[in-house]
Amino acid sequence: MPYSVREHTFMSSQPPLPLDARNQTDVFAVHGADPEVLAYAMAKYSRSSLSMRESLAEISAQRAEQFLNTFYFQYGHRSIADLAHIAFAVERLSLLAAIVLVDEQRWDGQERSTRYQNFLKSGWFFPYFGDDSASAQLYADTIQDLFATYQRTTAAVLEALRRRIACPETLKPEAYERTLKARAFDVARYLLPLATNTSLGQIVNARTLETQVSRLLSHPVAEVRDLGLKLREAATGPAWNVNAQAAAAFVEKLDAADSGLGEEAAGLFNREIRTAPTLVKYADANQYIIQTQTELAQAAAELLADLPIAQAPVVDLVERFETLEVELAATLIYSASHHPYRQIRDLVAALPEARVTEIIELGLRHRGRHDEALRAFHAGAALRFDILMDIGGFRDMHRHRRCVQIIQGFTSLHGFEIPDSADLPPDVNLLAEAGILAEFESALASAHAASNQIAASQAPEAAQSALYLLPLATRLRSLFKMDFAEAQYISELRSAPAGHFSYRRIAWEMYKALERQHPTLAKHIRVTDFTNPIDLLQR
Repeated sequence: MPYSVREHTFMSSQPPLPLDARNQTDVFAVHGADPEVLAYAMAKYSRSSLSMRESLAEISAQRAEQFLNTFYFQYGHRSIADLAHIAFAVERLSLLAAIVLVDEQRWDGQERSTRYQNFLKSGWFFPYFGDDSASAQLYADTIQDLFATYQRTTAAVLEALRRRIACPETLKPEAYERTLKARAFDVARYLLPLATNTSLGQIVNARTLETQVSRLLSHPVAEVRDLGLKLREAATGPAWNVNAQAAAAFVEKLDAADSGLGEEAAGLFNREIRTAPTLVKYADANQYIIQTQTELAQAAAELLADLPIAQAPVVDLVERFETLEVELAATLIYSASHHPYRQIRDLVAALPEARVTEIIELGLRHRGRHDEALRAFHAGAALRFDILMDIGGFRDMHRHRRCVQIIQGFTSLHGFEIPDSADLPPDVNLLAEAGILAEFESALASAHAASNQIAASQAPEAAQSALYLLPLATRLRSLFKMDFAEAQYISELRSAPAGHFSYRRIAWEMYKALERQHPTLAKHIRVTDFTNPIDLLQR
């Protein structure tokens, strides 16, 4: 019988044939198993015919540790650690440390929002200055000035928005006030220094955690290294049990009724749980990262010596004409510099082939047996966007992990952003209307000057301590490599009216760059025109 759509549709709409019970698929969720025990049980699917229920019934934490010591560390079966997922709360860390912490391509989590919370309550990180009391005093004075200006800016901008935008009858007063306050925080957040404390939660698998801890322990900033130690301790030490208090009360009741039952219940409910006592216990500073970053910094300094940083657009879609080898070498140098990618790419493309090869080998020379190659080696993406934007807006763009992000270091070299219109008509300067513009600009300029002054001092880790004074208004350069689907997604999502005006502008510029180079593709992107004023009450 010839095939027909009608027949196919009719046949597919029939109820499935009854199956023998022995052939029915069994699907069930698992709860209550320790992460490493669960990872072992799942790994056993490749080595045993036991069901998950049977495996978990016979596995103890000790057996899981023995298995992981053999197959994870001796045989290098690292995919096993992908099966152990662990939740962490990381509280009272600086914004600087938070940006470094979340810089993982396989990461899930949430951080405190600068839009919905007043960061005056957060406090701030104070690095160690040793005997350099002058730098310590300058640091403290600068932070306090930034926070005072943050408070005044929030109040002034909120009042200016109230005068400009009336509350519609269809909107509840509390929703109106909440929305305007969020818009005021959008402006004031530019003043928050990288020293500002934040908190975040993350859920990562043990393999990501191991590389994360190792990367943090390899970082030049002392707070970040200390964070790596604390993460490792949290994973290998006793975990906080949300049910501990209720369980203790229950055990006490049982013990009062029957001491035997109480003792048995105590062993069950009060046992110490360690989420990853085996998989991250050997995580340590990565010499591959440390040595390579040092040598790349030297190579970049030599190659770019006395070469002024070229002017570049806010978003530069760098077209592809170079070889993969040139892209790799250029990306490695880019990661250790502050120059635009196009400028470096063109410079590297003109180098002799032997020199290009030498740069690539710098990135691999110290790679150990189990080390993943540096992120710069994730090359070959069709679209490369070199973006220069404020750190606050970058933190929002940083969440897009379906692309490769090469982030340059924090610096005052690129200056800072001043939010001018904040999604109002082009002729409106909200800061000027609020009467706070001069103070706003002065606070940012003073913070940059203080940061440079401290960096020039002889205090231990002075250059790293100085970075904490950089406000979120400070410009940061980063390279985003992606395919068309991700460019389409970012342009559509981040240009929407409810978003922050900083990344809305970047999403619009990404779209415009795509439109210039790939007009037939860009027409399929449902972008929101950033140049058109929006309803600030739209959330």
